[in-house]
Amino acid sequence: MIQTNDGIIRIIQEDKWMMDILWSAQSLNLPDWWVCAGFVRSKIWDVLHEFNERTLLPDIDVIYFDESNVNEAIEKHYENRLKQRHPGIPWSVKNQARMHTVNNDFPYSSSTEAIAKFPETATALGVQLDEDGRVVMTAPHGIEDVVNFHIRPTPYFSETKEQMEYYHHRVRKKNWQSVWHKVELLQMEK
Repeated sequence: MIQTNDGIIRIIQEDKWMMDILWSAQSLNLPDWWVCAGFVRSKIWDVLHEFNERTLLPDIDVIYFDESNVNEAIEKHYENRLKQRHPGIPWSVKNQARMHTVNNDFPYSSSTEAIAKFPETATALGVQLDEDGRVVMTAPHGIEDVVNFHIRPTPYFSETKEQMEYYHHRVRKKNWQSVWHKVELLQMEK
C-alpha cells in the first residue's frame, strides 16, 4: 500500500528510471546526499492518480551536505558528471552546506534539516540508496500530506510574513492542481 513509507519505497524500487537516477546520484559519492522534492512527490501523486505515464519534471534535485567545499562551481561539476551519464535529464545539484546563505537562513546541520525547511510538507521528501543499494526515505514532516494530496507550508515557512508570501507565490506558480486534480491547497488564507 502506497500510504506508508514502505509502500512509497516499493513503488520507487519498482521504477527502473527512478532507480537509474538514484544509482547515478550515488555514483558521485557525495556526503549526506538525497534525490528529493518533486522527484518523490510527483511519483506518489502519479501512482495515486493512476497515471499511465510519468509526469515530466522541471528538474531532478540532488542535494548533499559538505562543509569542506561550499564553492558553487563544484555543484556544476557534479551536474556535468550526471549530464554525461544521463544527457536528457535536467539535473540540479546543490550543497546544502551553502544554501542557507542563498535562503537567508541560519546554517543547516544536514541535508535532512534543509529538506525540513522546503516550502511545502508534501515536497519535503528525499530518497537515497544505502550501502546495500536499498532505497531509504526521509520525510521530516511525515507522508500524510503527500499521500492525502494536501499542500500546506512547512512549519519553517509559516514563521514569517515574507516566508508565507513566498510560499503563496510558489504554490500559485506551480499550479499542481492542473496536473493532479486531487491536490488541495490548505492554509492559503493571507
